[in-house]
Amino acid sequence: MKVRFLIILNKLITNVLKLMGKNASVFPASIILPFDKNILEKVKYPSVVIGITGSSGKGSSTKILANILKQNGKKVVWNKSGSNVKNAITTLILNNTSIISKKIKGDILLLELDEAYLSKTFKKGMLTHLVLTNITRDQPPRNYTPENILNKIINSVDERTHIIINSDDVLVNRFTLKHSGKITTFGLDKSKYSIDKQSYKSLDGAYCPVCSKKLIYSYYYYGHLGSYQCNNCNYKRCIDVLGTNIDLDKKEIKINNKKVKIPGNVIFDAYNTLSAYTAALVLGLNDEEIVIDYKESQEKSLKLDNRDVYLVESKNENNISHLLGLHTINSYKETKTLILGFDHVSKRHVHNDLSWLYDIDYTELDMESIDKIFIVGKFRFDLKNCLLNNNINYNKIILVDDESNLTNLIKENSSGAIFVTVCENMIEMTYSLTKFFNNIRKGDNNES
Repeated sequence: MKVRFLIILNKLITNVLKLMGKNASVFPASIILPFDKNILEKVKYPSVVIGITGSSGKGSSTKILANILKQNGKKVVWNKSGSNVKNAITTLILNNTSIISKKIKGDILLLELDEAYLSKTFKKGMLTHLVLTNITRDQPPRNYTPENILNKIINSVDERTHIIINSDDVLVNRFTLKHSGKITTFGLDKSKYSIDKQSYKSLDGAYCPVCSKKLIYSYYYYGHLGSYQCNNCNYKRCIDVLGTNIDLDKKEIKINNKKVKIPGNVIFDAYNTLSAYTAALVLGLNDEEIVIDYKESQEKSLKLDNRDVYLVESKNENNISHLLGLHTINSYKETKTLILGFDHVSKRHVHNDLSWLYDIDYTELDMESIDKIFIVGKFRFDLKNCLLNNNINYNKIILVDDESNLTNLIKENSSGAIFVTVCENMIEMTYSLTKFFNNIRKGDNNES
């Protein structure tokens, strides 16, 4: 009776919050869990409960897999809002649970999960499958080191969970040494986008986890992800599902000799698609049943005085995510202007740790095609210092102290397409950038 009452209460709080125009994805469980912290163990789950976690790409991989499963007639319960901690997962599950039978109303429960809180969300054995995209330096004040997060994930599952891992990640591949249950691996073949030598300043996972000798890489994609092996003990990546023939310009790769569309033109998109495709294969779909189709956005393109404006998303406190954003900017060869900046390091905690900024290789911005770099926000002086430390031309950098004049500064002092880097899907944008985008969306190119 108590469980049914809490299911009803969760649904009621959610509906009331939605009527008030509030985000109802997290708060309801903050009321429910004090009544019963183990309520997730008291509902009935479908035969497939699959989690997707990792430092980057878990949200995109979850969305791709959800679409694949739904196209095959599966009723999928999943956290499309992207909220991935215990309160959000509890709210989602109870909202999709029958009051009478206490059974989740879906064929598959698919969850993007915060990598640091797996064990606090589900007990061992509750996940039938777990996809691990990558482990990189991410949110240092909360996660500490990549090894710390990896150990938390390893200790959150047992042999009852089928693990699906990115074996290109030498840290993630340690699961092959630790996990006694089923493991399926995926990775990318060498391509024109891989590099033979890594100049990256903060390389993790450079040494063999078995014998501690230095690993030999035949190629890298980013950070410590690539093809590696230990010449001393023969520890190496082993791939079950390989992505080949990568073409970022055409936004496609081949998987099992089948051309597959990817959502964007950076290597992250290839990895996210490959992870979802591999999970679909593990869940019993065949290559013909796995259809990935991305509809082109119908949103009107943004312009400022006939100059194209592009939004480049990245994740704060994750240097790899920012680096790949810079790669996206670099792929545009014409004259361009950049706007960098943020007011909040994180929405999760109050620490303003900026150590991750100094791990970003800003030499990527040492390009003739970049006309000007405008830096805005509370941490603009730190960003400027990072750019100067990477030998970016001082004369290209414009520090914006009067943010109300941002649009006029851009008009009068720069040329080319405009690239704006923002974090967490615009949640962490400065007020000036929010105003900038609102103005040009309305077709108003003047600051008020």
